[in-house]
Amino acid sequence: MSQWKQIQQLDMKFLEQVDYFYDDNFPMELRQVLANWIESQDWETATNHEAMATVLFNNFLIQLERQCTQEQNFLHRHNLKRIFHQIQLRYKANPQHLSAVISNCLREERRIISAASMQEQGPLEKSMQNSAALEKQKNLDNRVAVIRSSVQLLDQAVKHLEDMQDDFDFRYKTLQLRDPVERNSQNMKQEVMALQEILNRLDYKRKEILSKMADVIKEIDALVASQLMPELQEWKRRQQIACIGGPVLTGLDQLQNWFTMTAQSLFQIKRQLDKLDELIVKVTYESDPIPLQRPQMEEQVKYLIYHLIKSSFVVEKQPCMPTHPQKPLIIKTQVQFTTKVRLLVKLPEVDYQLKVKTTFDKDLPSGKVTRQFFIPTNNTKVMDVEESSNGCLSVEFRHLQLKEKKCMSGAKGNEGPLTVTEELHSLSFEAMLCLQGLDIDLETCSLPLVVISNVSQLPAGWASVMWYNLLTDEPKNLAFFSNPPRASWSQLSEVLSWQFSSFAGRGLNKEQLSMLGDKLLGQHASYNDCQVSWSKFCKENIPGKSFSFWLWLDSILELIKKHLLPVWIDGYIMGFVSKEMERALLKDREPGTFLLRFSESHLGGITFTWVEQENGEAKFISVEPYTKNRLSALPIADIIRDYKVIADGIVPENPLKFLYPDIPKDEAFGKHYNSQPNRVCPYIPTILIPISLKIAEIQGTAKVQQWMFNNTIMNPADASRGMKDDDFVTSCKWITGPEFSEEWPGLDSSPQVFSDDYPGVISTTPPPCSSPEPPLSPEMSHMLSEHISAYEIESVMSSL
Repeated sequence: MSQWKQIQQLDMKFLEQVDYFYDDNFPMELRQVLANWIESQDWETATNHEAMATVLFNNFLIQLERQCTQEQNFLHRHNLKRIFHQIQLRYKANPQHLSAVISNCLREERRIISAASMQEQGPLEKSMQNSAALEKQKNLDNRVAVIRSSVQLLDQAVKHLEDMQDDFDFRYKTLQLRDPVERNSQNMKQEVMALQEILNRLDYKRKEILSKMADVIKEIDALVASQLMPELQEWKRRQQIACIGGPVLTGLDQLQNWFTMTAQSLFQIKRQLDKLDELIVKVTYESDPIPLQRPQMEEQVKYLIYHLIKSSFVVEKQPCMPTHPQKPLIIKTQVQFTTKVRLLVKLPEVDYQLKVKTTFDKDLPSGKVTRQFFIPTNNTKVMDVEESSNGCLSVEFRHLQLKEKKCMSGAKGNEGPLTVTEELHSLSFEAMLCLQGLDIDLETCSLPLVVISNVSQLPAGWASVMWYNLLTDEPKNLAFFSNPPRASWSQLSEVLSWQFSSFAGRGLNKEQLSMLGDKLLGQHASYNDCQVSWSKFCKENIPGKSFSFWLWLDSILELIKKHLLPVWIDGYIMGFVSKEMERALLKDREPGTFLLRFSESHLGGITFTWVEQENGEAKFISVEPYTKNRLSALPIADIIRDYKVIADGIVPENPLKFLYPDIPKDEAFGKHYNSQPNRVCPYIPTILIPISLKIAEIQGTAKVQQWMFNNTIMNPADASRGMKDDDFVTSCKWITGPEFSEEWPGLDSSPQVFSDDYPGVISTTPPPCSSPEPPLSPEMSHMLSEHISAYEIESVMSSL
């Protein structure tokens, strides 16, 4: 089933998350009509290769144009043509940006599918999606609507008050124009009394309006303080969680709607107060309530407008390098990064020349020795109305870069106790808004950033980003790693699972997380209450290894992402399972049953273990881990299909029959096998076949000292290079074979010792560190690597 079909079968709450990241940059209509073609392209690789991105972009336009011509529905065809021209204009100058957008959409889809398939959500994810939060949002909707309705009623009341005052003013002026002789008449006295009655009603109405206005202002103040600002803080917290792989960030449009409606109510009250000010110019009197109460109310409204708009200036998209869209908040020097800020209040009037200036490390703690950076490119842009966000003001910086300042002494910074990836920095945004007599200084900042100078620092930098955003919601705690807090395993395990669902499209189950808990904390009955220190997670080496827990886990993520993704998404890699559990699972299974797990002794390695029956007892056999170098030459599915074991006197055979628990190998991996060689090809094809040598059986038939050595000069294949035809025909070496020396050069005659853990299966490359697979002596390793290819055999297949 295609990925898009899986998406369409999800519950509504997950579909709403999908809806969030499809916008004008890549409309969902395109995802629908080109679903299969889009999923068959390598967008992620194209993100970092301009030539490949250009080819994909042109092919994308061709596919879309073809779809337009085939579309029968007139309206759909019209929309597709419009989108075609928009995409062409938007990405023509930068095809890599389209590749990055589509790659990110596909990745988010996989993460959502993974989240939907998980039987149980973690505590952090539950807190982001609980029913109480939905109830709060409904309550906030109602309160905003009630306030808006109250303000509209006040508008009508002020209008009625104005009409009453106009009537009073007309009557009063008419009375003044009467002849003074008539002033003492009975009729005049009645008119004066009627006028006094109108003035009394006018006074009562003014007091009533001011009282209701004060109540509405008080209600708005309470709404902002008790609900609107907490909702904004919760959104910012959700943004932090989304940055480290958590649920897709949603809710900003809803937040903008609340901010805008609240601001509109305040602006309307301000206009009503201005109208009251105009009324007292025409009619006022002793103990008039408007001059007494209006100034204080106006100041309160201005204060609320000021702080509401100031708070609505947010970082919509945290700084991120387009080359690493899944790892925001890490910036490499001299590499472009993007970020976006947004004003959540849709302003009633503005000249749209609101200039936003970026400043790096404006709030850097004083007296702390750190590296210093600056932005060499243009750091100012004008905010513009964004149609996709319902008319709000926003600005996206797409070409920012950082350069490091040279210290006066010529030495680098970072002389303190913190490492480069523990130093935190920030990017500030500033603007000045002049609106209805208010000067509002807008300012916000990004979440803390990690600045690196080499991609090798990326894993450690991402660990810092995860740790910070998991454990604190403070936006400016740049000294966080001076004394980093501990994380509970329940928190950390959920974030680790997010890394796999976000990067690899499938999260970790309880059993896999339990194995990781064992590796990091040792065996415990319950891990939830265990605390993990920052040093143990990222800085200290695993006992007996030369790398930390996080470096080991990150190398596995990279291996999955680049070489194992389809098989991992299908759930065919058990991955995180200890050797003891591995044996327990395979012990009672059919011979040839195997499972795949990640190596605990190699960085970024995967191995498989199968079970055989020997004299009624289970025998477990593993291979040396396959790393990225070998998987680049041969995909894991083909390795499993073509794997062979060579033993003396036995035809090479594939011992792998069933994927644990009992899935036939071809049923599990068949769809991932590479297609068979093209028979029309005039060349002799080469098939890479992974094999293992059963050294135990070879040693059983001959001693190491009996093995003979053939110098490369005596090898017929090597000796025939450059040989003339006549010499080649008369050469007897091709008939009698080469001559052998009796001793191997430099071979140690001492007995060969093998590990008992996994007897008999080796590789020609001795492992660099302790490994569950049996190591070779240097002499034997050299011999095999010189004279036997342990994982490449040329299989000649006639194409005739």
